[in-house]
Amino acid sequence: MMNIAVALSLGTLVLPIAGAERWDVGLTQSGARIEAIAIPGPTASAPTVLLMGGLAGNDESVRIVTQEARKAKSRRFRLLAIPLANPDQSKLHFPPAGVAYKDNPESHALWRWIAIQAPDLVLIVGEDFGMAEALSQNVVAGVGRIPARRVPATAGILNSLPKKIPQSDAHREIVRRRSRSPRQIAEELAQFYGHDFDQPVYINAIALIGQLRLGHLADVERILAPYVNGEKNSLARPSSLSLAGQLVFGELAQRTGDARYVEIVRKTADLGFTATGEMKESMPFHDEYSDSVFMACPIVAKAGKLTGERKYFDMAARHLAFMQKLVLRPDGLYRHQPLTDAAWGRGNGFPALGLALTLSDFPRDHPEFGRMLLAFQQHMSKLAQFQDENGMWREVVDHAGSYSEFTATAMIATAYLRGIRNGWLDGAAYQPRVDEAWQAISARVGSAGQLVDVCESTAKQQSLRDYLERAAILGRDPRGGAMALLFATEMADLQ
Repeated sequence: MMNIAVALSLGTLVLPIAGAERWDVGLTQSGARIEAIAIPGPTASAPTVLLMGGLAGNDESVRIVTQEARKAKSRRFRLLAIPLANPDQSKLHFPPAGVAYKDNPESHALWRWIAIQAPDLVLIVGEDFGMAEALSQNVVAGVGRIPARRVPATAGILNSLPKKIPQSDAHREIVRRRSRSPRQIAEELAQFYGHDFDQPVYINAIALIGQLRLGHLADVERILAPYVNGEKNSLARPSSLSLAGQLVFGELAQRTGDARYVEIVRKTADLGFTATGEMKESMPFHDEYSDSVFMACPIVAKAGKLTGERKYFDMAARHLAFMQKLVLRPDGLYRHQPLTDAAWGRGNGFPALGLALTLSDFPRDHPEFGRMLLAFQQHMSKLAQFQDENGMWREVVDHAGSYSEFTATAMIATAYLRGIRNGWLDGAAYQPRVDEAWQAISARVGSAGQLVDVCESTAKQQSLRDYLERAAILGRDPRGGAMALLFATEMADLQ
């Protein structure tokens, strides 16, 4: 009965407090949502206090935190409150151990969420499993230390706070990160990403395209020289990943006019045709993944732009239609692959970005341009419904509480920006979403190339739960770094 009472109190808590919002923190081992309440401060520069309860489960601390939050509307600080931080009464560990978010999911979710929110002070009511000490003594999730302390489960907790609450190290770091320009972030990322093509796949290609946008043409040509002079073959082991890996040669062809780069792009696109020149049913190597909208369509469209041959645009349109029959859900989101209906985050980022890049090279007078543009617009409209309160898209787009995923956000936001600048999307409606995504991504990019919550490489999963438990990488990651570099250079208008 107590659980029902708490659920009801949390459900009605927001209503009497002007401007209060309910946010998702994460999911428990059983799949229950951990929720927070955000109550704005008097000014944007006001300090942030996080009040937490329920780390030992549904006990008296939950009631106290709920009660304190109800009275918080006239406070001099911004308040974040998590009344029930551990609904499953799991054993918590701080700093968290294991793989996020499969192992110790509650601990990881709380730890990383707190790091990005970067409060100036954390007050934990009741049992804390060592969290207060861990927050105070560790650089939390690579962001910074946060003063924290346990407090007793008594009323009036917030009344005892000092008049001046100093900024935490984490708060200062988040402010610093968000103060960087897109060009500055791109330059920082370029120190760590885009320095090899040992594996000729999309991850390395996108990072090298970022390097090209920053003006590092000679360096990129040097890295790719073995694939151009015949020492190496970038299609020696063709796959979906390597199809998109050839995009960097398309970028070089446009910048230099070198026919050798054009030939590599043409050779890639020709994999969609028989020996006698007929179009195949689709581009090869798609393996039924929604990823293939990105892996195949842009490189084929690039071949059309570079050669002027219409057959390549025809193939790009055919491949899109083929993939939509396989993986486009009736509601407008993409399932990652036909085994489940899970709308995996990057599984939607790939079609969004892939179609934006394809349309950028597509002739407006092509009979399929209108259909493809409408498909892009409909997908972007649907994705807008699922941007979270912090500007991110989730690891499973439409599953509340799944973690805010770095690469999906960078890819989807880049697609929005490309759509706005080409006049395909309404800037008044979508530019605020791009700006929110940029603030979210910039907060999750450290100066040494470390990132927060990049989903690991993901093959076909058998269930929604399998997708929800994909590892969330904290630190440097080539995939995340490449997509962040692409987004940053797009924001800096360097394309």
